[in-house]
Amino acid sequence: MRHTSISSGNVARAAAIAVLLAVGAVACGPEGGGAENAGSGTSGTPHKGGALSVLNNEAQTDFDPARLYTSGGGNVPSLVFRTLTTRNRENGAEGTKVVPDLATDTGRPNADATVWTYTLKDGLKYEDGSPITTADIKYGIERSFAAELSGGAPYLRDWLVGGAQYQGPYKDGGKGLASIETPDAKTIVFHLNKPEGEFPFLATQTQFAPVPKAKDNGTKYEEHPVSSGPYKVVKNENDGEHLVLERNPNWSEATDTERKAYPDTIDVRSGLDQAVINQRLSASQGPDAAAVTTDTNLGPAELAKVSSDKQLAARVGTGHFGYTNYIAFNPNVKPFDNPKVRQAIAYAVDRTSAVNAVGGSSLAEPATTFLPDQKAFGYTPYDPFPAGASGNAAKAKELLKEAGYADGLTVTLTHSNAKGGPKGPEVATALQDALKKAGITVKLQGLEGNDYNDTVASAKKEPGFFLRGWGADWPSGGPFLAPIFDGRQIVRDGANFNTGFLNDASVNSEIDEINKLTDLTAAAPRWGALDKKIGEQAVVVPLFHPVYKRLVGKDVKNVVISDWTGVLDISQVAVK
Repeated sequence: MRHTSISSGNVARAAAIAVLLAVGAVACGPEGGGAENAGSGTSGTPHKGGALSVLNNEAQTDFDPARLYTSGGGNVPSLVFRTLTTRNRENGAEGTKVVPDLATDTGRPNADATVWTYTLKDGLKYEDGSPITTADIKYGIERSFAAELSGGAPYLRDWLVGGAQYQGPYKDGGKGLASIETPDAKTIVFHLNKPEGEFPFLATQTQFAPVPKAKDNGTKYEEHPVSSGPYKVVKNENDGEHLVLERNPNWSEATDTERKAYPDTIDVRSGLDQAVINQRLSASQGPDAAAVTTDTNLGPAELAKVSSDKQLAARVGTGHFGYTNYIAFNPNVKPFDNPKVRQAIAYAVDRTSAVNAVGGSSLAEPATTFLPDQKAFGYTPYDPFPAGASGNAAKAKELLKEAGYADGLTVTLTHSNAKGGPKGPEVATALQDALKKAGITVKLQGLEGNDYNDTVASAKKEPGFFLRGWGADWPSGGPFLAPIFDGRQIVRDGANFNTGFLNDASVNSEIDEINKLTDLTAAAPRWGALDKKIGEQAVVVPLFHPVYKRLVGKDVKNVVISDWTGVLDISQVAVK
């Protein structure tokens, strides 16, 4: 994601990342690692029919396409909301591609990618049989600008001409956004402030779902949004805690080659304890035999038990979320203003112990690059401070001496108090032990959830040395590198993600140049090269990328895990 000065958007992104990590509905992952056991939950040809149960910890709140923050349309949301483009519903690296959804193609840009044109497919209908038009897509986007429907991805406010000032259709007197044109019922044209070669990725967000103006009842729309997908909402209790979806009779497979929509009904229940979810999936009794989860991973102890049972192990799907956990430095706080101190810490880090702190190599992979290990991101292997798997204390001491700390130094590491988490006390303690070998005494400062998030995302409160993480809104280097390292996205009075306050003109310029490319295959290696250039400045130290291990019920078939989502795709699942 790329923000310039929209603090509200950054706040939304901060909240969204927390949800994405919990819900896991919109994940990304490295090439080849997406579906270790895809399709092997149970054998047999998938058939239509039956009832799928979804057992979740987090509720699917704000079930309104304007308010949802998703990637590729999300998981449960994409069953109800179709968008101009969507993710390719395939295993592994093939799943990182953007494909047409409501549109006939992924978009036609002008010469400098500042204007994008789409044409709708023939025969598109809502659940009531009425036709879907481009005016509905324009209106759906416009209503996402309304303050009372905030929460979705903020890119459109940044990217669309006039978007920064627009306040939504409830206040515009019927004028609408002039930068979205609908010359006819099947054509829609977007005018952007700047070149954006990745616009087809953005068009997968639910803000691009059509909304018929006559059916819009504002904040109550989430109770029964009008379906453009294979399922319609027939029940929404307690703001998404219990969702029941049934077939949309006017959805046509002829216009939607991505969603298989095998089950007749889908019942989503949330608010369940994660241990209980895994116990129910393991036992697979009654309806739980046809159950999945979109937000609950197997923990280390559960994984050990499952791995020793061949039948259970065959029901575990493996995926990689496009996410990096890392050490962040604030160079405005001494001694982290000294590059050699930051480099010394990079050499002292023991990534093996950090990985073990979150459950071992089955649940995390060591990282020396900020970009995840996936071709779509532009991953380019590099290690600017090669210290091996367990660190190089001697090299770290050498750099500390050059920095003027021959007798060592004492620093404070700020972390979350969430036990077992990637930014929690276990990882902090592992780093404390590793740095001690290099003569660096680390004092630990643990903060509770909201206090931790508010502190590390505030330019005014940011500590000098802390644990952080970042995930991509889609599988590309752009939304991974720009928010963290583009100096123009530093937010002084709101949620700030450029933790190192990097404002390098050459980095900013290269981000702009890559954004002009509509050939994403050509753009990818340039993101990788930029990652390497930034990494050499030691403004962050990558630690590890998470791995998802999730169990499915014994009657679940056709498990598809793409390298975009990293988790089972509900639109592909069968239970018969």
